[in-house]
Amino acid sequence: MKFPMMIATAVTAFGLGHSAQAAEPLKVGISGEPYPPFTYKASSGDWTGFEVELAHALCDAMNRECEIAPTGWSGIIPSLNAGRIDMIMNSMSITDKRKRVIDFTRPYYFTPGAYVAATEQPLDIPDGLDGLVMGVQSATTNATYARRALRDSGVDIRLYDQAEQVNNDLLSGRLDVILADEIAMVQFLDRDEAEAFEIKATAPLHEAYGEGIGIGLRQGEDELREALNVAITSVIEDGTCASLSEQYLSTDVCVYD
Repeated sequence: MKFPMMIATAVTAFGLGHSAQAAEPLKVGISGEPYPPFTYKASSGDWTGFEVELAHALCDAMNRECEIAPTGWSGIIPSLNAGRIDMIMNSMSITDKRKRVIDFTRPYYFTPGAYVAATEQPLDIPDGLDGLVMGVQSATTNATYARRALRDSGVDIRLYDQAEQVNNDLLSGRLDVILADEIAMVQFLDRDEAEAFEIKATAPLHEAYGEGIGIGLRQGEDELREALNVAITSVIEDGTCASLSEQYLSTDVCVYD
């Protein structure tokens, strides 16, 4: 994927054009439901994770203050458009459907969806899904992919509000397989209680997954979008994104020009 380089003066222009607002922190919307290792609460009670720390790095690059604003995932876009938050930074894929109601920055990371099931269960994807019960978090690109690509596979798709609900039902045996972000699944499988499960396959490239993960913004916030694009390019080029990705995800998922 190729992304045009934004002129470095965009950050300066943003700051000058919004001097009256400079004292107000940018409210960064993340899901109020923890989504480790991207967003979760540390033992201190503060939010942390790959995207939380990357959000702070982006705000530092723009010389702006950040305020993490947990919001229910199902209402996060309405909260953005109502002005309760200024941006969404919560593993939100850039899709044509979402671009009808909000704008996006350039992508900053991309990972595929992954199928997870019991290690002892042979599983051929997608032919072997017939008759199985699969869990997916609703309002995600994985849910969109499941509806579009797996509707004729014979699988029983069950949607959940929260990712952890999906994980728990897999562990308890109420689900045969789940489809979720690969990086999140790698972290999930590190848990002691998940030692009998494994990634069976990853989802292929599909229009449902969009162009990658970007920051969601209200339509018309062109100066903020340009400033964030410059900041994203900066933290990728100086290695900050890769360092945080390796720290939290044990691999580099950053999207390079």
